Amino acid sequence: MNYNWNWRIFFDASPEGNGTYLDMLLSGLMWTIATALCSWVIAFFLGSLIGVLRTLPSKPANAVGTAYVELFRNVPLLVQMFLWYFVLPEVVPTRIGDAIKQLPDAPFYTAVVCLGFFTASRVAEQVRAGIQALPRGQRMAGTAMGFTTYQTYRYVLLPNAYRIILPPMTSEFLNNLKNTSVALTIGLLELTARARSMQEFSFQVFEAFTAATILYVIINLVVVTAATFLEKAVAIPGQR
Repeated sequence: MNYNWNWRIFFDASPEGNGTYLDMLLSGLMWTIATALCSWVIAFFLGSLIGVLRTLPSKPANAVGTAYVELFRNVPLLVQMFLWYFVLPEVVPTRIGDAIKQLPDAPFYTAVVCLGFFTASRVAEQVRAGIQALPRGQRMAGTAMGFTTYQTYRYVLLPNAYRIILPPMTSEFLNNLKNTSVALTIGLLELTARARSMQEFSFQVFEAFTAATILYVIINLVVVTAATFLEKAVAIPGQR
């Protein structure tokens, strides 16, 4: 293969005039992390709410939770990203649509909302499974103590369910982190988009995407390590 390797390319000035190619990739990494964290906040709280709805002794609540999960889980993420970015501003009232279009860093906010709602459907299923995996006696114990439904979930069911689902929730967070790369299609300059820009400017495709791969692996290993310590910290004594 006739390819000229140049690993020193990372220290060359980028055509953007804002530092080196390495600085360009690190800037993309920061946008990736920011998008992943902000969207995870939405996904965790909204997903927990939807997951609870799916376990309540109420058919309307179950129907709302199921409809949400089936809608957002079964539509491809790329399609949802385009709907949020290109379609939503056109179907809402003109004043609201214009305000959305004029937002600074609109691709970032769109990606955060889209990933948050998409991942929430997956988090909801994890929360539902965690609650249903608990012994029925825990719910009955809460009722016997005079707790309301809210208190039973808040103090009895959810704390134990989160302990059970921490490993799969870690996987969902990692999926959310990697899904940020889809946002390059709407103009967010996250890590993958920056790697593509570096490749287009320098024609060093292997170096650019090797560096991006290494950065993804590093941040994922950091997340896995942190989740492992957290799992040990919140484990119920005697169960591990």
